Amino acid sequence: MSDTAIDKDRIAALISIVNDLREHKHEEEWYEFKVNWFEPHALGEYISAMSNAAVLEGEDNAYFIWGVHDKTHDIEETQFDYHQDVKNGEPLQHYLARQLTPDIGFRFDTIEMEGRRVVILTIPAAVKSPTAFDKVRYLRIGSSKVNLMDYPERESRLFDILRNGLPTIDNTESKYQDLTFDKLMVYYESKGVKLNKRTFKKNLGLLTADGKYNILAQLLSDNSHIPVRFSLFTGKDKASTMYAVREFGNTCILYSLDKILEYGEVLNVPQADERNRVVERKEVMLFSDEAYHEAVINAFVHNLWIDGNAPMFSVFQDRIEILSRGKLPPKQTIEGFYAGESVPVNQGLSDVFLQLHISERSGRGVPKIVDVYGRESIVLNENSITVTIPFNRLGDEVYAPVDGKNAQVGNGITPVMDVITPVITPATEGITPVITPETAEITPEEDKKSISRKILSFCTEAKSILEIAEYLGYKEKKTVRKYLKPLLQEGRLAMTIPENPNNRFQKYITIK
Repeated sequence: MSDTAIDKDRIAALISIVNDLREHKHEEEWYEFKVNWFEPHALGEYISAMSNAAVLEGEDNAYFIWGVHDKTHDIEETQFDYHQDVKNGEPLQHYLARQLTPDIGFRFDTIEMEGRRVVILTIPAAVKSPTAFDKVRYLRIGSSKVNLMDYPERESRLFDILRNGLPTIDNTESKYQDLTFDKLMVYYESKGVKLNKRTFKKNLGLLTADGKYNILAQLLSDNSHIPVRFSLFTGKDKASTMYAVREFGNTCILYSLDKILEYGEVLNVPQADERNRVVERKEVMLFSDEAYHEAVINAFVHNLWIDGNAPMFSVFQDRIEILSRGKLPPKQTIEGFYAGESVPVNQGLSDVFLQLHISERSGRGVPKIVDVYGRESIVLNENSITVTIPFNRLGDEVYAPVDGKNAQVGNGITPVMDVITPVITPATEGITPVITPETAEITPEEDKKSISRKILSFCTEAKSILEIAEYLGYKEKKTVRKYLKPLLQEGRLAMTIPENPNNRFQKYITIK
């Protein structure tokens, strides 16, 4: 490859970096935009501060860019010249390098963007010790550069990361060391994989370098000690009444994930549009099950579990919001994120999900959501990522809680379909709710017996609840469970995985 080709590749990479940084809402500690600002000593302080800040953010480099407006992020022609001399005729680059310790090999580049001159200073992150300028170690906090010694907690964290790397669920010790993994064993068996009780902790990466349980182990244990909640609100924001909370946490998060996915089936109300109906009415789901599925799995895989907080799930009158903690991982760009370039935040958890075929690590999750709901459905906040799944209402009907049905049941509440009912307005004329066995009146006793006989006859070979529902002609699993429960209690029907009733691979078989 010629030097010219190498230069073209570098220029293309720098343009991509600048454009990606311009897409961020606000400047962060590891990059700075200026147009023509220049003060030699202050620039040296910035290099020290941003080199150290890049370590805390897990970035390989920090960037100081001239030619981009710091408020609008528009490209503006810069007059900054890094070839100029400073005090006593000393070249700027020598002046900076002479006072930086250790030497970090910073580099200036000039490129053209939108027909305007832009200068980029690439600042490598500190490696073995903090970067200092003129014998002082600086740090960036927000838009300010400060003396690192004045912030001992940040200084301690910086040294820890330089020694041990950025904290992750794999290398961070859990404060809970009395963990058990019975549920994990059962879950793997349900997927056709048998874990070796002697080696699974090492094989799954559940131990730190000194043999202690890590955060990943805590998440996969019988009690994760982390609540995972689904909150339901009557209105369009959190200022409205919260009438229900479902608790799915404090267990192995693989089960929490399954329950959150299953709860989506409860929320996804089928609607029938009878406008322009000729023979058959068209059934329309409230939201895309596929987009919801991808958003939930992404929230679990990429959540910043190390902080002890789970993703947040909220249902409003017009949408579901799925919020995962943390921001884009280091080395991930905004454009790469939307394009589906997979960069795991939690490598160990991602490996477990891949092994269990929960996710493919193909990066298709975000593109699928964007394909259905658009790029605006995913908002990258400063410390979180929010996916919005809008409801596809047929008309202007509004869903509201039914008085007297907000009661707490066990460690959760009644399903959302039991506490939400459509309020039909004139705008919904011609649109009727889907009437299924789930919304019909209670079946007479003789019909119950008939359905029970059908189930027992059909399940002479193990069948899943979806197979049973299809056989009986029901659209949802909730109604089928009403008939399965008494048969299980009477011992006329049995589960194939009795130790885990909610397992997604659960089947039912007739006891002869």
